[in-house]
Amino acid sequence: MSNFEVLYQYVEELSGLKLSAEEKQLFVTHFKPKRIRKRQFFLQEGDVCKYTGFIVKGAAKTFTVDEKGHEHILKLSVETWWLVDFESFYKKIPSRFNIEALEDMEILQITHDVVEEFIKPIPAFSAMQNVLSQNYTIAVQKRTQSSISQTGEERFQELVHDYPHFLQRFPQNLIASYLGLTPESLSRIRKSSLK
Repeated sequence: MSNFEVLYQYVEELSGLKLSAEEKQLFVTHFKPKRIRKRQFFLQEGDVCKYTGFIVKGAAKTFTVDEKGHEHILKLSVETWWLVDFESFYKKIPSRFNIEALEDMEILQITHDVVEEFIKPIPAFSAMQNVLSQNYTIAVQKRTQSSISQTGEERFQELVHDYPHFLQRFPQNLIASYLGLTPESLSRIRKSSLK
């Protein structure tokens, strides 16, 4: 399956609508294929997020670095997820985040202006954006609620339930940071959950 076919299938499944041949051609014309090597940045703190990128292959992390040099993982992303800092992308302001490839990646990227002018008018893409927006809002609410009211064990169990593939895909130190735990705490929680 080509990179664009992965995108077509994703848009159609999420929107529940079919893309016409003309609409698919607009995607080919305006989405630009890009390869990002492991440890390369899609976005660095202080830069404006000029693109949103659809992951065809690979994985990435969205994170901040505190004054002590510690990373704080906000998001882990895999195939058929989007790379973007929404605030920076839509408001065209410097990003507070870094987005870095954890594996060699293949993405399809597009600018804000092109989304607005050519892609957003496509009914399937617009419907997909609505579903994504709802899913993102729900995910942020769940993550905020879990970070302020759940124990480490409960956050881990929620991750296992929602994203079981993360445990095989990402190193323990990244999972720990994503959950707001130390690697030692996560190791202890994982051992106790296997009993």
